[in-house]
Amino acid sequence: MRLRSLLFVPCDRPERMAKALRSLADGVILDLEDSVAPDRKPMARQALKSFLSGEEPVKSLFVRINPLTNGLAREDMPALVDHPPSGLLLPKACGKRSIEELDVLLKEHGLGHLPIMPIATETPAALFEIGTYRDVVHRLFALTWGAEDLSAAIGATAAREIDGRFTSPYDLARSLALFGAHAAGIPAIETVHPDFNDGASLAATAARAARDGFSGMLAIHPAQLETINAAFVPSDAALARARAVVAAFAEHPGVGALSLQGEMIDAPHLAQALRLIGSVEGEPQQPDRDLS
Repeated sequence: MRLRSLLFVPCDRPERMAKALRSLADGVILDLEDSVAPDRKPMARQALKSFLSGEEPVKSLFVRINPLTNGLAREDMPALVDHPPSGLLLPKACGKRSIEELDVLLKEHGLGHLPIMPIATETPAALFEIGTYRDVVHRLFALTWGAEDLSAAIGATAAREIDGRFTSPYDLARSLALFGAHAAGIPAIETVHPDFNDGASLAATAARAARDGFSGMLAIHPAQLETINAAFVPSDAALARARAVVAAFAEHPGVGALSLQGEMIDAPHLAQALRLIGSVEGEPQQPDRDLS
């Protein structure tokens, strides 16, 4: 499943849901949570149910349900039963116990097969549970994070600097989510960039995400998708370099470190090269040697 870009669409806007299927997004997140006002949630659920029962989607469809903490997630379930989406986003997740609780709810409705992507940093307590996702990795397809709910929860006045960069507390949350995903062996998905009119800032943010080890990024507007997708496609030069690294080690079996174009390379370089090649070819590649 390729997840360079995931586009949020509110479920109370059926016309936008249909339009999103024709967008450049790798996947579409049909949102029942924050983008839908409380008094519009019943209508949004009905619109979602109708949309999911329509024509076979041409891309992956995910649903962000409501949090487990307020009882609204249970009310979301009937909209999913007849025509389940590809997976679910769980907001306000708090580690392993949230996934186990949702798993019970899903099984009650015959939806126990649906994979989950937790939004792992939306409460202060959640930050201390990120390492537990590896215990329930069989139920997960990715992990993402967010700063806005977290900053609101602690009374912060802002989560970003004037130039758009995250302040240090939220950079920490981002890093924990990134490492938590990789500890569990699942893709890490970067959070949204809220200013969809600032293309230069978005490009820098997406490039940073790809550089740091994220596999994709959330989007709030179709105008962001081309930039996001481009950031998660390795350049021809980077791909050529990765293939040269793999070829060099293949030519020297049993050698732990060697020189390539004037640079010393070793096991971490090989692992990185294989990961980059795998991101293009669609399947993760593994080295023929022990990298420990």
